[in-house]
Amino acid sequence: MSQMSFSDFEYAGKRKQTRRERFLAEMDQVVPWTGLLGLIEPFYPKAGGGRKPYPLETMLHIHLLQNWFSLSDPAMEEVLYVVVN
Repeated sequence: MSQMSFSDFEYAGKRKQTRRERFLAEMDQVVPWTGLLGLIEPFYPKAGGGRKPYPLETMLHIHLLQNWFSLSDPAMEEVLYVVVN
């Protein structure tokens, strides 16, 4: 985590938190990320021989969100496109 500037710190106290930010903060508190990542990591593809795989933590977030909200692959892709852009 990077250090906040004075303006970031001042703005963070005034800005209202979005539903998405509240949900993701709650998700980070509830899900045992280090334990899950440790279980999956030995089986996750490694870089080499082809395209570089997406980061494991990113894929785990996407997988859990897709299951919790019962999203199809195209629906999840659309959600990611909206969030990133």
